Amino acid sequence: MNLAKALRVHSNTCLALVGAGGKTTALFQIAQEMRAPVIVAASSHLGTWQLSKADRHVIVRDASELHPIEIENIVLFTGEINDQRTQPVNEKVLQALYSLAKRKNIPILIEADGSRQKSLKAPAEHEPPIPHFVDTVIVIAGLSAVGKTLTDQNIHRAEIFSEHSGLALNQIVTDTALINFLSHPQGGLKNIPSTARRILLLNQADTPQLQAIAQSISSKLSTIFDSILITSLKENNIHSVNEPCAGIILAAGESKRYGSPKQLLDWKGKSFVRQVAETALQAGLEPVVLVTGAYAAEIESTLQDLPIIISHNPNWQNGQSESIKTGIRTLPAKSGAAIFLLADQPQIPVEVMRALIETHARELHSIVAPLVLEEKRANPVLFDRATFPDLLQLQGDTGGRAIFHKHKVEFLPWHDDILLLDVDKPEDYQRLIKSDKL
Repeated sequence: MNLAKALRVHSNTCLALVGAGGKTTALFQIAQEMRAPVIVAASSHLGTWQLSKADRHVIVRDASELHPIEIENIVLFTGEINDQRTQPVNEKVLQALYSLAKRKNIPILIEADGSRQKSLKAPAEHEPPIPHFVDTVIVIAGLSAVGKTLTDQNIHRAEIFSEHSGLALNQIVTDTALINFLSHPQGGLKNIPSTARRILLLNQADTPQLQAIAQSISSKLSTIFDSILITSLKENNIHSVNEPCAGIILAAGESKRYGSPKQLLDWKGKSFVRQVAETALQAGLEPVVLVTGAYAAEIESTLQDLPIIISHNPNWQNGQSESIKTGIRTLPAKSGAAIFLLADQPQIPVEVMRALIETHARELHSIVAPLVLEEKRANPVLFDRATFPDLLQLQGDTGGRAIFHKHKVEFLPWHDDILLLDVDKPEDYQRLIKSDKL
């Protein structure tokens, strides 16, 4: 998985990178992975030794100088060079570059912060200069600073970092201090436009210990950032991409073969559908969407106290595809994937849902499905957001397997054939009850 894919940047994106601990490395890695041409600009200082990362370097003093310039491959725009450092491009030039990128339908990547080669940096009053028009902001934090003392030698503007993290100067930088800083409106979140995607890139996760710390930080900041990457860019490793994974419970069916609403059958003192919803919440799926159809009032009344979203499918009689589409249309824009859960499978354990999420996070696989006993595909199945357009084209009584041929499926080996059980007829219910007692 390359960095551009992990960040989900599109061909005409406008993104800014801020923070410290690998900004320039990330900037040019993204540029190289995207289809040329690409505009790269610096509204902060760059060292002259970094200029060779671009195919062409253009010094621009005034927006009028951009008119005759052709954009081929990776073109870097900066201000003049003084003392082995480039000066920032001014605001008018940056606006003109943005307009140029839009006209040519090409990406523009902006390094919008300087950090003096430190792993962490706190912004001064005038920083970071993030343009209002960017659609994505990547906040970079270098994990090599964790465990070091909070001094200017280790962190750029240590005194400001102390103020926003609650950590006293000369104390050891902890993951808690870093969480406090990254979530502070004058720290990691400073000057990010309200309409921009927020991405946190925890870089320098070069050891298992730092990777574990990064995962802990990620879990605490998952509601603040749209996506959190854990990387070792110097080794070209992306360890995981942590995005919200939704749960969509398909509970709209009429249960014609069963003869009564199987969504309300008893499972250990709870209804089937309630058990599925509680397991989804326990697995950390966010949000959990319940799609209802037939028996909507009865089903919804058993779940009113749970923090889930209920979405009614008025076209439930047209088949499962309508429920799938209803669920997807209910999801927030930042959902990275969704696990589809069946209301007649209350026995699905929380562990399999978490395993699907972890497998997806390593490579952003399009589809992740359990494979039981090395040969049988089972539910539940995770679908990446890249598959949503195809799922929205489904028709009739078809499910997600109808698009398996369009995407590479990553199979998750699973040892327990309990995933294969579902309830269509009363004898299936008895078999499920019996299996739970074995």
